[in-house]
Amino acid sequence: MTAERVLTPTPTAYRWRWPALTALLLGEAMNLLDATIVQVAAPKIHADLGGSVSDIQWFTTAYTLPFAVLLITGGRLGDIAGRKRLFVIGVTGFMIASAACAAAPTVGLLIAFRVVQGAAAAVIIPQTIGLIKTMFAGPEMSKALGSIGPVMGLAAVCGPVLGGVLTHADLFGSSWRAAFLVNVPVSLVVLAISPRLMENRAPKRPTLDLTGTLLGMAGIGLVVHPLIGADLTALSGWSWAAIAAGLCLMAGFAVHQRAVAAAGRSPLVEPSLFADRGFPAALVTSTAFFAVTNGLMMVIVLQLQLGLGTDVLKAGLTLAPWSVGLAVASWVAGAHLVKRYGHRMMSLGLAVLLVGALAAIAVYHAADPDTYPTPLLFALGVVGLGVGLFSPAFFTIALKPLQPQEIGSAAGLLNAVQQLGATLGVAVLGSVYLGSARDGGASAALHAVQLAFWVAVALVVVSFATSRMMIDKNAPAGAGAGAGAGAGH
Repeated sequence: MTAERVLTPTPTAYRWRWPALTALLLGEAMNLLDATIVQVAAPKIHADLGGSVSDIQWFTTAYTLPFAVLLITGGRLGDIAGRKRLFVIGVTGFMIASAACAAAPTVGLLIAFRVVQGAAAAVIIPQTIGLIKTMFAGPEMSKALGSIGPVMGLAAVCGPVLGGVLTHADLFGSSWRAAFLVNVPVSLVVLAISPRLMENRAPKRPTLDLTGTLLGMAGIGLVVHPLIGADLTALSGWSWAAIAAGLCLMAGFAVHQRAVAAAGRSPLVEPSLFADRGFPAALVTSTAFFAVTNGLMMVIVLQLQLGLGTDVLKAGLTLAPWSVGLAVASWVAGAHLVKRYGHRMMSLGLAVLLVGALAAIAVYHAADPDTYPTPLLFALGVVGLGVGLFSPAFFTIALKPLQPQEIGSAAGLLNAVQQLGATLGVAVLGSVYLGSARDGGASAALHAVQLAFWVAVALVVVSFATSRMMIDKNAPAGAGAGAGAGAGH
């Protein structure tokens, strides 16, 4: 679920709004499904196409990285050229890229097509909220926005299981290729309904900051690339040089954004968001938190399929308790708990997540290296509950103190950072696991997954510390009541 759910409705309604909403929700769900389906199928892809084991990480990061860095630019393009038009272009591009991924004969081409998929997703997602605002009014607006949560929760539940089922079923010999082909019929349904969407664009067309986009892409790419498949305890001099260059470019991006704003043009990121510590703290919290959730999913799948030798179906079903816990807790927290307990739900969610992660470490520590760890299912269910309790409160608290003119930029940036956190989590936790498990058999894989979970525990502690900095000390505990909630994935 996205962070933008706190936006204010407009006093318009549209005849075909409910069928059109179906297209928007399917577009959102398709992008979440794609990420989780491919994570489960990734080891099978590697076994089929060959290549370096680090390519397993690239199957995910090649999607989330362009998604992250182009998300805000995708929103700007919708403001300029029309959100309906960009939504249709994005879905069409996503469908074509998905078919190309399914047909990819080599690892290199698959990764390239995943980049195109991620770029298309960055065009699709930012249009949703603006189009809903255009087509709905009054109480229906809240109902339409409120439908995003359950749909995203359902997608989170279905993704890992569907990835395992589709790959395991091997329909017509498709194997892992079905994980990409499933996007084609969904995209066709979305495109069939999309003529019912109502066109919308910003009343005042913003400028497009191509320089800022290129600086952000280059900076983040240089930081992430050396971390994938690397021994993080012994990075080469070239790796450190690339990371340092990336950090310098990101600093240049920050300076450039201030210069663009001072010149009266439209920056990708509003500098006013950084006037106090609350929003920067939210960005750090989001990065660390989503690094944990996405990185751990990848590590669990790697240990089960590469370390233990389980099939893809069992790996997908193993993640089901996590997904179910996330969906249930997110709904309960968003509908009831955040209104009553406000920022306290962030701390509670992180505490539950921490308990689940420590329980998983204990399960792995006691497990037989050659036996499926059944108690892990209960630990992952607790992890999912923690994720679901944290997310609605986090987005509510992060966006509530902002001015109306800042919310669009803030929501886009939070979503971009969420994808960046996912990218870093897969890169860092995946490399911790692969570096420790390399050529060591099932016992080494069991030790490696524990090490990755300990790194995740440290990131949860970071999230707790930075989330405390988001809180207005003068606000009551239930200060998030009026803001609506998003649930990240």
